Amino acid sequence: MATQQKHEEGFVAGLLRSMVPALLLALVIRTLLFQPVNIPSGSMKPTLLVGDYLLISKFTYGYSHYSLPFAPALFSGRVFPSPPSRGDIVVFRSPTDEGTNLINRTIGFPGDHIQVIEGALHINGTPVKRERMEDYVGEEPCQPGPVLGAVGRVKRWHETLPNGVSYQTLD
Repeated sequence: MATQQKHEEGFVAGLLRSMVPALLLALVIRTLLFQPVNIPSGSMKPTLLVGDYLLISKFTYGYSHYSLPFAPALFSGRVFPSPPSRGDIVVFRSPTDEGTNLINRTIGFPGDHIQVIEGALHINGTPVKRERMEDYVGEEPCQPGPVLGAVGRVKRWHETLPNGVSYQTLD
């Protein structure tokens, strides 16, 4: 009986010795380096689709207290900050629901005047270069329509930002 108890204790101790470092390593990687995120909506179609997974870089724009597990308010601002570039896809927490990640493309900076005039994006009064593409055919990107999962045709455009970054967008 004593031998079996020692064997079980040895098994549990060995399991803990192997799992604890692995969990700590995963926590460090997820906190400081990379984090998987799921695309929750169709707002980035056709570039990113609902249900897609991304592995985001945590260090590209620096760290805030939101970079830490459970977001403790240990400090304010950013550590090692770096600004995004036009065209970068950024992931951030919703200001109204901290449990929800939002995903958007950076098109403007503080001080820029962003407008959509007759469906076309304008940055500081200048329209973004926009070329018509073949229609996007598939599940309605932003509106479910009368039947959930309805298939429709949506105008698709190829837009190029002032810095040369281009992407597809839907009307």
